[in-house]
Amino acid sequence: MYVHSAPAALCPHVEWAVAGVVGVPVKLDWEAQPAAPGTYRAELNWQGAPGTSGAVASALRGWQRLRYEITEEATPGCDGVRYSYTPTLGVFTSVMSACGEVLVPEARLRDAMRRAREQQLDLAEELDRLTGRSWDEELDPFRHAGEGAPVRWLHAAG
Repeated sequence: MYVHSAPAALCPHVEWAVAGVVGVPVKLDWEAQPAAPGTYRAELNWQGAPGTSGAVASALRGWQRLRYEITEEATPGCDGVRYSYTPTLGVFTSVMSACGEVLVPEARLRDAMRRAREQQLDLAEELDRLTGRSWDEELDPFRHAGEGAPVRWLHAAG
């Protein structure tokens, strides 16, 4: 989980929300976020049951002035998934490959092609929508501002 930016007042609430999902106390190491002065960033890795990332994303969803990404690695029988959130765009959910690339299901690709043809839309724009390009563009400055930051590991009980 990468909290890319949070105002100081939200930082303890983020910790409480994550702790409520993973079932153990969470204390993040907050650092100033240079991409948005006056906000803070933190990273957390944990091991838990499949679906935990979705539960954390749901707990944080809709919090204005918060930017985050939560990625769940693929496990046997479960695809990897990433949740990206920005205040202006809301949440974007995508299936992820082992390499960290967005995977778009065939049915969604076919629907994008159909919509582009029938509604005279630009197919490239439809594909950008399916791959979350707008979220990547908005989050990139925050991602790069955090390069080299320390990472904490959390092991869920049970």
